[in-house]
Amino acid sequence: MATPITADTNPSSKSTNSNLIYLQDMDEFKRVFSRFDSNGDGKISVNELDNVLSTLGSGVPPDELQRVMDDLDTDHDGFISLHEFAVFCRSDTTDGGATELRDAFNLYDQDKNGLISSAELHLVLNRLGLKCSVEECHNMIKSVDSDGDGNVNFEEFKQMMSNNRVNGNVNGSIL
Repeated sequence: MATPITADTNPSSKSTNSNLIYLQDMDEFKRVFSRFDSNGDGKISVNELDNVLSTLGSGVPPDELQRVMDDLDTDHDGFISLHEFAVFCRSDTTDGGATELRDAFNLYDQDKNGLISSAELHLVLNRLGLKCSVEECHNMIKSVDSDGDGNVNFEEFKQMMSNNRVNGNVNGSIL
């Protein structure tokens, strides 16, 4: 069993024991977090968040961006820490995560046709700094493409994410 990080074992955290982050997920959280934390200072500023969202083609109005920061910055220091980021990534929302799941799908579905192609996956992953070949992206798509059309639709995406949650691996797939 993985050792949980709690407020007792993570001195920079002010969370309660109900917000457990398991070490088996921390490498993935750190990898994604570091993509946001462009200056490497261990925290995500509002500018860093804005830069990542802009790079991904999801420009967010300043008021909405500040609302996101306010939601994630639970210790109100003006930054998102790794702990706050991980708690957010592991949390369930009032709609069971459906909105976030649709938003995640839409991030990859660049042409908004309801499908994620190998080319779209390749484009987004490279924008995130995750270098991989088109062939590797094709293989990732193929691994979740249950209807064999060469793309991932929202139902396949949802099923993949559901399987990852059941297996305790929230971010088990790049897709």
